Amino acid sequence: MQKKFIFITGGVCSSLGKGITTSSIGALLKAGGLKVFTIKLDPYLNVDPGTMSPYQHGEVFVTEDGGETDLDLGHYERFIDEPLTKLSSITSGKIYKEVIDKERQGAYLGGTIQIIPHVTNLIKERLYNAQNQSKADVVLAEVGGTVGDIEGPHFIETMRQIRHELGAENVVFVHVTLLPYLNASKELKTKPTQASIRVLRSLGIQPDFLIARADLDIEEEHLDKISLFGDLKKSHVIPMPTLDNIYKVPLHCHRFKLGQKICDKLKLENYQPNIDQWLHLEELINKPTSETRVGIVGKYTALKDAYLSVIESIKIAAYHAKKKPIIEWIEAEEIENGTYNLEKLKDLNAIVVPGGFGMRGTKGKLMALEFTKKNNIPTLGICLGMQLMCIQHLRETLQESDLTSEEFEENYSNKQKPFVIHFLPGQNIERAKGGTLRLGNYKCDITQNTKTFDAYKAEQVLERHRHRYEFNNYYKQDLENSGMIVSGINPDSSLVEIVELSNHKFYVGCQFHPEFKSRPNKPHPLFLKLINS
Repeated sequence: MQKKFIFITGGVCSSLGKGITTSSIGALLKAGGLKVFTIKLDPYLNVDPGTMSPYQHGEVFVTEDGGETDLDLGHYERFIDEPLTKLSSITSGKIYKEVIDKERQGAYLGGTIQIIPHVTNLIKERLYNAQNQSKADVVLAEVGGTVGDIEGPHFIETMRQIRHELGAENVVFVHVTLLPYLNASKELKTKPTQASIRVLRSLGIQPDFLIARADLDIEEEHLDKISLFGDLKKSHVIPMPTLDNIYKVPLHCHRFKLGQKICDKLKLENYQPNIDQWLHLEELINKPTSETRVGIVGKYTALKDAYLSVIESIKIAAYHAKKKPIIEWIEAEEIENGTYNLEKLKDLNAIVVPGGFGMRGTKGKLMALEFTKKNNIPTLGICLGMQLMCIQHLRETLQESDLTSEEFEENYSNKQKPFVIHFLPGQNIERAKGGTLRLGNYKCDITQNTKTFDAYKAEQVLERHRHRYEFNNYYKQDLENSGMIVSGINPDSSLVEIVELSNHKFYVGCQFHPEFKSRPNKPHPLFLKLINS
């Protein structure tokens, strides 16, 4: 089948929802029986987000094959329900590094290295390779940032070249822009969108579709103006006011027949989407029977995107439990300094203690875990959260208050007692941090007659990891003798994957990140069990 590409760009400003737009288009195409694959083209010079601060870039989403990627890939996977790979993340850093490495090795035979053709050729090679390996009918590629940014022209030029090579019937350009509202004149303005289209044209791209974003309803006159000055069919200008839930965006696009129009443009016939699951989800969202209040005890709460997949996993589980999710943020350091009263946790239906790196905030998380354990409050500990569950429990039951993690102790070589959580065996602690964690899918055998088994209803699962430290099996017997069950274990390495308390509503910790496998129409079993406990 002929290669088909859809490129999604953004204009006027960032954070307009390009990722949600990309995901929604992909969901509609998949609903029509097409195999889709999604890619993020990120202009930044980091090789990947793996070593970037959560405050800089939000969550790092991990693919099955261990890729550390942009959080937009989480949206792609959730909406499209297709596992992505390292092929789905292309950064300027990766491209430039490979070009420079090749030049140093003499691969270019002493030639002058330039953006065109060397950089653009390599981007095209990555895109075509992704299409070939995924065997997708359509590849969607979102360009990060905003058109006109100094960092991104090589991606825009690559898009232009691909359309030139494949033909206009095999490439679609979708541009997402903002219609700002001016309070002084009480109106939405289309001029910034017109200017953004001009910038795109100056780079050789005429958009086929425009997604007009606004916080208010968009009138016909605005669509007429964009159509006229942007040289687009009016039917290809899709109004996208801010909706009350991101999972309603695919249906909103469907009501404007966006999937059908894109298929017509790409000459893809027999498009008949089945949107039943999205209609069902919309009904669940709109008609909850009760509320559920879930607290997230975190250390990056100043930027909620650092926990994006956790947030979405809680929401999705709540929808399927027919509950309205209300998320409450609890800053771990406020627990430590006494400005947060732990008694407030009793007002919550469930608690999540998510992952993180470093010692900051761990004392507050330990205090929260001790409180939820003693007060029978349903609790899910993820990665670091699970490790802290083990440390807190062993400190209490073994009456050894100095038990800790190797991650928190610089003078670990002087420690008399083994660490409860220790550095991954076989790794060199002096190695560069990027890409050295335990990453991607690993097997986990589930112990029967446990809350974990009740959740999964399976004897073995695959879950995604992102961490450098593990539970030390030296303490495994102590853990099990004191009422904490090892309910999940890696069959290949015997590493502890899941622990739970036997005499608690739901007190479960998992070494992996279950939030990466939640889907709008398939809540993750552990989150669903937490919400229903």
